[in-house]
Amino acid sequence: MKFSVFQISRKGGREKNEDRMGYCYTKTSGLFLLADGMGGHPEGEVAAQMVLQAISALYQKEAKPEIEDPKAFFTSAIMAAHRQILRYAAEKHLMDTPRTTLVACIVQGGTAHWVHCGDSRLYFVRHGELLARTRDHSYIEQHQDAKPDVPLPDKFNRNVLYTCLGSPTKPVFDVTGPVPLQQGDRILLCSDGLWGSLDDADIVYQLGQKPVGTAAPELVERALIKAGAHSDNVTVIAMEWETPDSFESTRGSISTDSIDDGVFASTVQAGWLDSGVDDLDDAAIERSIAEINEAIRRSAARKA
Repeated sequence: MKFSVFQISRKGGREKNEDRMGYCYTKTSGLFLLADGMGGHPEGEVAAQMVLQAISALYQKEAKPEIEDPKAFFTSAIMAAHRQILRYAAEKHLMDTPRTTLVACIVQGGTAHWVHCGDSRLYFVRHGELLARTRDHSYIEQHQDAKPDVPLPDKFNRNVLYTCLGSPTKPVFDVTGPVPLQQGDRILLCSDGLWGSLDDADIVYQLGQKPVGTAAPELVERALIKAGAHSDNVTVIAMEWETPDSFESTRGSISTDSIDDGVFASTVQAGWLDSGVDDLDDAAIERSIAEINEAIRRSAARKA
């Protein structure tokens, strides 16, 4: 596999960053994850981090080197993460449960599979055109799908969701795929801090016109500026599939061609809950990528 990836998370105008994102991969499979801890409930950042850690741990266990059944994997992984949040709330004797949205994507075998719960989104762009976007599990999108010609009340709250992970009720989630990939396809996962400030046309245009290492941070900055002082957390992870001939010089480029079957790499960091990290800047992301590429280099050297 060859792909370029860029991830960035900014606190915006909030007191803390409750978004979490990361990716991991084997020789022939990759998993991209983004979770947005929900305000109005305790410890949203804990819920988001627990979900990433639980799903990436299960992925490491089952990707040998690929996930045999992505739909079944998503179903079992989401429910395992959901139950872990509930156990955490019970052990801490919390009056309310931590909650989070989730969007995740597996790429393998030249195809993409994705799942989402809540209003964190995935955009699939090819040649500058939007081929697919997840539909939010929110009352506003439910209304627009069912009654597109009926206007909503002026003060309708777009943030009201009818499902999430960590709620006392069983989460609702949608799985899509397999979707065949072509060289240059871009997949973007984002929290509502991005799409809540920028419309779909703007997101698709920027993602389609520039490499993901340029488009992703520019989109985040545009969202922060447009939202102003009260901006939500804004988090993005963007991937370009099979980056063309300039691959080796492309920012955030990763090739798994030379790694062993048993190698597993991940940017999902177990220490985030205690680190106090609010903004993940370019330098932090580049360090993570450099560490992964160094692990790959050592693996290739052993193999030789």
